[in-house]
Amino acid sequence: MTIAPPTRATHDLLDGRTVDTVEQTPAWAQLKAAATALQALQVTDGSIADTDAAAPLLDDVVEAIDALAPLFPHDEAYLRASIADFRRWRDEGLGVPDFLDSLVAFQPQQHRVDGIRHLVVFPMYTQNGSSDRFVEAVLVEAIWPEFIARLETEYTNRLFVSLRLIDFTPGYDTNSAVLFPETVAMREIPTFTWGAIFQDREAARYRRVTRAAAEITKLELPAAAARLLDDQELAEQTFVMWDLIHDRTHMRGDLPFDPFMIKQRMPFFLYSLEELRCDLTAFRECVSLQKRLSGRDDLGDAERSMLEHAELVQYAVIFDRIFRFAITGWRVRNYDGLGGQLLFAWLHQHRVLHWTDTSLAFDWDEVPAAVIALADAIDELYWRSIDRPKVAHWLAAYDLVRSVVTPHPASAWARGLSDEVLAGLPKGYTDAVLDDEFPLSMFFEALEKKMRPVIASTAGIRGTD
Repeated sequence: MTIAPPTRATHDLLDGRTVDTVEQTPAWAQLKAAATALQALQVTDGSIADTDAAAPLLDDVVEAIDALAPLFPHDEAYLRASIADFRRWRDEGLGVPDFLDSLVAFQPQQHRVDGIRHLVVFPMYTQNGSSDRFVEAVLVEAIWPEFIARLETEYTNRLFVSLRLIDFTPGYDTNSAVLFPETVAMREIPTFTWGAIFQDREAARYRRVTRAAAEITKLELPAAAARLLDDQELAEQTFVMWDLIHDRTHMRGDLPFDPFMIKQRMPFFLYSLEELRCDLTAFRECVSLQKRLSGRDDLGDAERSMLEHAELVQYAVIFDRIFRFAITGWRVRNYDGLGGQLLFAWLHQHRVLHWTDTSLAFDWDEVPAAVIALADAIDELYWRSIDRPKVAHWLAAYDLVRSVVTPHPASAWARGLSDEVLAGLPKGYTDAVLDDEFPLSMFFEALEKKMRPVIASTAGIRGTD
């Protein structure tokens, strides 16, 4: 279907602007306002009872998408399907929304071109933000520099999409830094062909949190790590490289279980190990790339960028994990938090991280080997667990974590599960895990209190903030 030339109304809504300034158009302002107003009428499943109040807002949404569509010719099929889904939802009485058709038509992984923009409108929940499936509208652009395009030929990940936030409705004025198709309201689950991460938000959070934590802990940053804090674009590209390798790792290796944990209920420390495994694989691969590329004197521009960012990823993994992940979010089964605690404690116990005289320091020459040793320990756990029953894997995983991070004194797992639980269903094992099975250490308790305002300030952050 060909998009018709802009009408007079469309021209007015675009205000003569191009895609590079689409966030300044009256059409985007109209779409954002209408979607936000619809959220106030929606209940958790996305349905709307007050159809009279919703009707003019839906008309505004459809009109705005129609006006904006000519600025996104690469998304023509998706935007037309989006209009059709909104109209069908309205015509069918605004029950639980179903945007399967437009979701299937949206294929951003086919347009991984640096700077290309997308208009994304779906009823969805925002991961780490809300369980409400509300209409959200987001303007984004791809981050895909040449060295990442080259790197992806070695670390193939066709589903990976790296994005920068331009503007968004309230669901993304949160900590959410991902756009996943499974969050969209739909009647059935298709084969997912993409997953997107907002690297600008991750980079901006990293820069603000790491700067503050380094000052509080009196950490003297290496020169390369300090550059990350002063250069948003450099940090964004570093996170793209990290996430590209991390994301593909979920489906690679000796995997004793579905790494995406679909319809599985397991103790949260297993999620901790899986996410940390992927991060440490990215770290390991970047150590290998740095060693391989630094030994050559015939590097092209893309390879020089790979070499530069391979070193930076190593700093990013360590500091994001120990400074942000460990103390962000509530303490109810905080699997990312535990991963940060585990990495910190491992490095400390291997005497490459030091907290002495109220100052933090690293033996940087020794850090890569220590980090890779933790990666090896997790890989060994996975390799052995392929031959174990599920709950035996859970027990072995717990032993690995507790060998590094001290459990809560009241932990049933730490004392030893009863024979009744051990002989029972896996649900009993999971139910026995405390909400905060591995509390923060004294170091992190003190750091969290000082960092609390900084962590809170990163909600909704953009690279331009």
